[in-house]
Amino acid sequence: MTTHSVMAGPRLDRMPLSGFHTKMLWLVGGGLFLDGFDVYLAGGVLGSLLKSGWSTLAMNALFVTATFAGMVVGAFMSGVLGDRYGRRFSYQVNLAIFGLASLAGAFAPSMEWLIFFRFIMGVGLGAELAIGYATLSEFVPAGKRGRWIALLALIANASLFASSLLAWVIIPSFGWRPMFLIVGVGAAIIWILRKKMPESPRWLEEQGRLDEAEAVLRSIELESERATGKPLPPLAPVAAAAPAQKRQTIFVLFTPAVIRRTFLGATFSVVQGLSVYGLVGWLPSFFVKEGVSVASSLGYTTVMSLGGPLGALIGFMLSDRIGRRPLMVGASAFTALCAFIYPLTVHNTPLLLVVGLLLVTSIFVWLTIGYTLQTELFATEYRLRGTGFCQTMGRLVTAFVQFIVISLFTWGGVTAVITSLAGVLVVQALIFLVAGIETKRKPLEALTPEAAGDVAFSNDMALNAEGKTR
Repeated sequence: MTTHSVMAGPRLDRMPLSGFHTKMLWLVGGGLFLDGFDVYLAGGVLGSLLKSGWSTLAMNALFVTATFAGMVVGAFMSGVLGDRYGRRFSYQVNLAIFGLASLAGAFAPSMEWLIFFRFIMGVGLGAELAIGYATLSEFVPAGKRGRWIALLALIANASLFASSLLAWVIIPSFGWRPMFLIVGVGAAIIWILRKKMPESPRWLEEQGRLDEAEAVLRSIELESERATGKPLPPLAPVAAAAPAQKRQTIFVLFTPAVIRRTFLGATFSVVQGLSVYGLVGWLPSFFVKEGVSVASSLGYTTVMSLGGPLGALIGFMLSDRIGRRPLMVGASAFTALCAFIYPLTVHNTPLLLVVGLLLVTSIFVWLTIGYTLQTELFATEYRLRGTGFCQTMGRLVTAFVQFIVISLFTWGGVTAVITSLAGVLVVQALIFLVAGIETKRKPLEALTPEAAGDVAFSNDMALNAEGKTR
């Protein structure tokens, strides 16, 4: 039931930022950092396994495919469970899954067992990403949401550099197993710290658990008042309470009012998978196959991986200034340009590193904005199902694209892989230019299809179509 009697949205949006928001940022960010670290370590680990003869390109592709097959399951289930049982419950379950599976992977006796454990890791990894950004977005005031989601992306994307750096330092001397140990131990620490993380008041209100929502809201308000030393500003006038609605199913994502948003979110997730996991994750293996040593390959990748935090930092500075839509269009187009130039620099190491850094940086600019936008496209009662479904589509495509990457690389080397990616990025830029939705500085409640007028728009389209058929 939806009653809105505790006014969770307006009360959260009027709060000044405080230590509570900082704690939430680090609790959510810690899990996303480990999630990213676990995903990105695949590049260095697979390059080492390939060089040592423990694996082959085909087995490496199966390893990556197993990762994303698990992420398909995890992303979908997290959306359903997160909207049904809460953000906090789902968050803790998936963290335990990928943490324990990472520890098991560190002791895998063969490549086949490592691939099996990687599938289990993927279930947890897919869920973490689908839940994390949406959870923080439900706590942060509307005027600061873009910047704080970008801060969360900065923490998460720093894992690309951390994973590449540690792989460069650890793998040549100690092998690949310690990389999975780091994730397992880190996940256990974050799981313990997150036991006291509060549930989203917006979600509690949507579930009709008003006493719990009020208790969480009052606790946050008291902490904010103590931090600032003055009472909170009065609530702005709000619309009358919405009538009660029956619980939404996942099919709401395909209704006329919501389908455009689902398409935008799924487009972002698919292109994200192709860019990060179809290119960035394969760079060490590409370098090795072209005759570069494992140590040098990991060194090149480490330099380029600085683009992860740099891109998130740029997104942090621009998200609430320029807006989501123009940044998605501009950053996607710039990434495509860098991708077209990159193959021309393969035999010029300094230029390769510069263009590679620009390429990775621009990828993570639109990734940061896209994660923010994806959480804003869907209403609270089906937000995790929306983000979970979009992430599922991205993981599903990425699970099978690994074999296409191998075919392209065998046929035309890095040039074929990256030129194909450039074409995909041009398509993404055009889609967000034509159909993008601007969400900058707007309350989440004002971004629902009903509040934004998408329902009226879809009804008008239906009436027009009906009129033409008569």
